[in-house]
Amino acid sequence: MLVIDDDHDICFLLNKYLSKQGFEVFEALTARKALEILDSNEIDAVLCDFRLEGTDGIIMIGKIKEKQNVPVIMITAHNDLKIAVTAMKQGAFDFVLKPLFPEEILNTLKAALQTNSADHSGADIKQANSKPHQKNKTPVNNEIIYGNSNAFRQILHQVSMVAPTDYSVIIYGESGSGKEAIAQLIHQKSERAKYPFIAIDCGALSKELAGSELFGHEKGSFTGAVNQKVGSFELANGGTIFLDEITNLSYDIQISLLRVVQERKMRRVGGNKDISLDVRIIIASNEKLSDAAQTGKFREDLFHRFNEFTINIPPVRERKDDIMLFAAHFLEQANKLLNKNVHGFSPAVEAIFKNYGWPGNLRELKNVVKRAALLSDGDIVQERHLPFEISNFNKLQFDPSEEKEMQQPIPIIQEPVRTTNDLKGAEHSLKVASIDHEYEVIVKTLKENNFNKSKAAKSLNIDRKTLYNKIALYQELVQKKSQQNE
Repeated sequence: MLVIDDDHDICFLLNKYLSKQGFEVFEALTARKALEILDSNEIDAVLCDFRLEGTDGIIMIGKIKEKQNVPVIMITAHNDLKIAVTAMKQGAFDFVLKPLFPEEILNTLKAALQTNSADHSGADIKQANSKPHQKNKTPVNNEIIYGNSNAFRQILHQVSMVAPTDYSVIIYGESGSGKEAIAQLIHQKSERAKYPFIAIDCGALSKELAGSELFGHEKGSFTGAVNQKVGSFELANGGTIFLDEITNLSYDIQISLLRVVQERKMRRVGGNKDISLDVRIIIASNEKLSDAAQTGKFREDLFHRFNEFTINIPPVRERKDDIMLFAAHFLEQANKLLNKNVHGFSPAVEAIFKNYGWPGNLRELKNVVKRAALLSDGDIVQERHLPFEISNFNKLQFDPSEEKEMQQPIPIIQEPVRTTNDLKGAEHSLKVASIDHEYEVIVKTLKENNFNKSKAAKSLNIDRKTLYNKIALYQELVQKKSQQNE
């Protein structure tokens, strides 16, 4: 690897991290030094800062390619789509923003090396690069794992059917269930794979700037528009755009999106020129768009335009056969990131993982495994390395299937007060009666929130840990009372 950056600390940290991953790393603080290294060493990939003394990354891409035809990954602190487009057109493999995250850098490098290796084993590279409209193949994300349960094998079969077509696809699934991973897989298996895959979280777009982010804007089109900006649709031209949580888009943006879908044309904000588009659109939502259309939250005509093919991703709790497969994969990632060697999970942890509800799905599972790997002081993840709410889940869990049971009257635990002088007994009675009332409210709130403890805790204006503690306290009192009666 060759790292080119005028920040000595960046070079040092990248060198240290990549060396641990098995790479031989050369550092260059200047463009001249970088070119000297390329003259005397065989390089497999280059990480190049956009801002360099006396030149910039765009010019450096051309100079690097003249020396050695290797993938160049741009790194910069400037979040500007125009720079990204220019860099990609010049031949950059990818564009990574500072602050740099080690795992992201490593994944991008692996994808670059794999793609470059595939190019060398195929047709002549110089001939491929001579094509004026040739674009870089979107990196295959090898860090994604798709599962092996019957439900997920059915999803992969659906992907294999729809990917070669140009159908719009709606992906339904809870937050964190892997909707973007399925969208990427559809793109990778399509004829558009050599063109960009652009993912947009519509929930993160402000109402005021959503139009600019999606469609771009012309210089001076609004206050703060000091430069022309290329939008995500234009950046994805020829490839695939993925719009996650699409119901968050405002009504005005939905109208603009309808024109794109119908006419395959768009205009930048403040522009007067139509731009032709050839983009496949994949959208995702955690709520049914047909229901959102009926309530007026989503345009019905836009829903029918998109409704060409639908994929439903089941939540992790319904894919128990996949849980440990995912957990092992995330543990492998954590080991690489933390330079640790944790081999697996104790039987108790496996049981907890399979019985836990995973409201945050794969995203929650990944974070739990990364945390456990960090805390692990041996080669096996133990129960003590898990967060409180997960290690205590079996003890505190209410099964929605037992709702009929839950509808029975809450047993009243009340210690009878025998004399007016028995103040200690009276105090205990009042305390237990208060806990009884609290518990009634907790059970009612849990039912109203479909037994989602996070939502229930929020409704009760307490944190999740406090909710668990209150449930545990009540169950302990019930147990003690039962033992006294026996």
